[in-house]
Amino acid sequence: MYDQLIKLKDALSAQPSLKYTISQNHWETDFLRFYQSQTNYNISKENHSISCQLYKDKKSFGFSVDNPNEKSVMSALDDALKIIDKMPADPHFVDVEDDARLAEPRPFTNNIQRISLKEKTDILQSLAKSIEPHGFELFGTFICNNSRSRFMNSNGLDKDSQGSPIYFEVKAVNKKNQVTVLETFGGENFDFFDIEAMRESLLFKIENAKKPIVDVDAGKYELILAPRCVAEFVQYLSYGMSAAALDRRSSYFEGLKDTQVFPEIISIIDDPRDPQMVQASYGDGGSLYEELKLIDKGYFRAFTCGKYYHHKTGEPKNGNLSRCLKVAPGEHSLEEMISSIKHGLYISSLHYMNFINMRDTSLTGLTRDGTFLIEDGKITKVVNNLRFTEHISDIMNNVTALENKDYTIPFSSNYGAFSINTGKAPHAKIKEFFINSSTKTI
Repeated sequence: MYDQLIKLKDALSAQPSLKYTISQNHWETDFLRFYQSQTNYNISKENHSISCQLYKDKKSFGFSVDNPNEKSVMSALDDALKIIDKMPADPHFVDVEDDARLAEPRPFTNNIQRISLKEKTDILQSLAKSIEPHGFELFGTFICNNSRSRFMNSNGLDKDSQGSPIYFEVKAVNKKNQVTVLETFGGENFDFFDIEAMRESLLFKIENAKKPIVDVDAGKYELILAPRCVAEFVQYLSYGMSAAALDRRSSYFEGLKDTQVFPEIISIIDDPRDPQMVQASYGDGGSLYEELKLIDKGYFRAFTCGKYYHHKTGEPKNGNLSRCLKVAPGEHSLEEMISSIKHGLYISSLHYMNFINMRDTSLTGLTRDGTFLIEDGKITKVVNNLRFTEHISDIMNNVTALENKDYTIPFSSNYGAFSINTGKAPHAKIKEFFINSSTKTI
């Protein structure tokens, strides 16, 4: 499988003036779409690539080759060797990664093979049948990836990793008014999937989605953020927890290490070994990916930092990438949290979020897939989707309670290869959240 990678390594080893990192990745996906309670299509796709980053006298140049063969890889290398001397020098480059530690082996299952098309469609049809009497149709996406990669560099690192993440999302749509609610499952171990728990949660949301639709005025609201919202806000917050952001002067946490930045109930870790999540063996530059405390009882403790930014900023090297973020649960039930709100909102999901200013954590976005009005401690109405402008730092500082359980939330992106990662978070009660306006639409 790795013949071309070995040949590239041999060719690079014959160039003693070069430092290098090379990797070969094979990725495949199985993608099932469920539309209006029926299977719409099922597609499979795969990608095979080799990537190389060269360093010479503090100059660097990289290339990537899809569907590589010896001719295409060596041609790309020849071109790179002609170009690298023309590149500008980076005075901060010192060396490639030298962490030779290997990750402990972990159980692995190829979920493309593990979860058959029949099992996927049976699950979707079972859920569709449950919601049909309520006047809702089911739209769903069931994706399984499988990837294997090998990484080498000029310091002798040679590491292999594999993963098979799952992204399962169902959206129930009210046929009368198009109100939507969302339910998801993600991770690598399908043994954690509980169809009855998903059904129960989906039906609970559907009952609320049958309620009358209203608008609300702009202003500040007490609210409950669903775990998906909490996890997504924390993902955005983590951009400022990197040494790269610190170097760019775009980090909210500059000068705040070992300082209390949030309430004591807030703790956030980057945990690549949680069996309910998409796990990771190696981080930045091929370093061993280990658990890292980012926020510990409200105190900011560490920037994620690889070898390059360790030398440039002086921050301790850990190699973490914030791909496995977990918000620790609190002490309250969701029912207690909702019942404590006299007039507020429940926000299920977020959409189209963009930073206004990364350094002060300000951003804007929309709510979607279930925004509800809370009156006298009960969810009473559906609210049209809302526009908001907030600072994530203010949201965190306005947390007054966290649910006593957490949930694994899958996220996906489609840049080159469809990738899946997960976060973990509980529901959060926020004492103040600014709504700009209503979209006037569901």
